[in-house]
Amino acid sequence: MIKIGDIELPDFPLLLAPMEDVSDPPFRALCKEQGADVVYTEFISSEGLIRDAAKSIKKLDIYEKERPVGIQIFGANLDSMLRTIEIVEQSKPDIIDINFGCPVKKVVSKGAGAGILKDIDLMVSLTEAMVKHTDLPITVKTRLGWDHDSIKIVEVAERIQDVGCKAIAIHGRTRAQMYKGDADWKPIAEVKNNPRMHIPVFGNGDVNTPERAVEMRDKYGLDGAMIGRASIGNPWFFKQVKHFFETEEHLPEISIADRVAMAKRHLEMEIAWKEVEIVGVMETRRHYTNYFKGIPNFKPYRLKMVTSDSAQDVYDVLDEVLQKFG
Repeated sequence: MIKIGDIELPDFPLLLAPMEDVSDPPFRALCKEQGADVVYTEFISSEGLIRDAAKSIKKLDIYEKERPVGIQIFGANLDSMLRTIEIVEQSKPDIIDINFGCPVKKVVSKGAGAGILKDIDLMVSLTEAMVKHTDLPITVKTRLGWDHDSIKIVEVAERIQDVGCKAIAIHGRTRAQMYKGDADWKPIAEVKNNPRMHIPVFGNGDVNTPERAVEMRDKYGLDGAMIGRASIGNPWFFKQVKHFFETEEHLPEISIADRVAMAKRHLEMEIAWKEVEIVGVMETRRHYTNYFKGIPNFKPYRLKMVTSDSAQDVYDVLDEVLQKFG
């Protein structure tokens, strides 16, 4: 059994990664239904929250059925981060996660996200102050380092643990790599194999098949896998991995009827959450390519779905897809 603070999880839990404009409440709920053990919100700007920015506040929404759920925040200013904790606590998450890994320029340029990898002392002192400021478990998501020449992740993880962090998720790339090249899990295994480490060490990056999840568990010995891009438009991925763990066999291909039904539910849930039809329609667009991945000659249908502003138009296209390919 794996524990984050007092939260008990199964052996080798699967975690839905925090993804901007992806891991919102409807998508998190669908992934939870399909076997995700922990889900994380999109990352939320501490500066946006304390300024009461509407987009940041909306990201604090949590459904009870998502639990355990972590709210992820980013920032580099201690006062702002501590004030953010007080705001976040009102949403009653199970975990508060600090983003020390986002490679996007507009985040990094403010010294936040992966930008903090240039100042490990600040990274550690921020974590320590946040741990002391809340009774909720604090976890951290980060990368191997700023670039190949500055990888000190074994030392970094140990220091973060020693100031009270309850779990660490490590993306197997540096900030310099962004999302290019292959994720390197060997340094993450070195963190796990450090005899001083006793908190869960989760791997992230390129877990895109059940076999890769098995490799992360059995070859690299990590405590769990954080799933990001493989789940977009494919909330079944968690179920597929767990089925493979149990049987060493792949689940049958998801039927067209099931894909259409899930896409419809996803759209309905987005509209209900956003309370504005066109916003809900736009929020689901990025998922359609993967919902219908592998279907030959699908492009005209996808094009209609991603250019329609009306929910009814999207439902009509989905009905067409069911008739044509189902």
